[in-house]
Amino acid sequence: MARHVRLNISNEWIEGEELEFEPLKEAWNEYRCEDGSYVKVKIVVSRIIRLEKLNPQGEPIFQVLSTNVIAATPVPNKPDQP
Repeated sequence: MARHVRLNISNEWIEGEELEFEPLKEAWNEYRCEDGSYVKVKIVVSRIIRLEKLNPQGEPIFQVLSTNVIAATPVPNKPDQP
């Protein structure tokens, strides 16, 4: 059930509804760095708020609160070779 909220965005109070949601997919983005290490990043959404204000194209605006989850696999240090 949606919950009514008020947000202060750029010194303007905007009404909205916090929506319940179900994550359908939370995929990882994977990157290989030039040093050979790997970094994986994904976004995990904690709140979705639909504002009662529309953008210039007449579409609804959503405020999304999230956390970035990062997992890194560094390249192991290699012992010096003679």
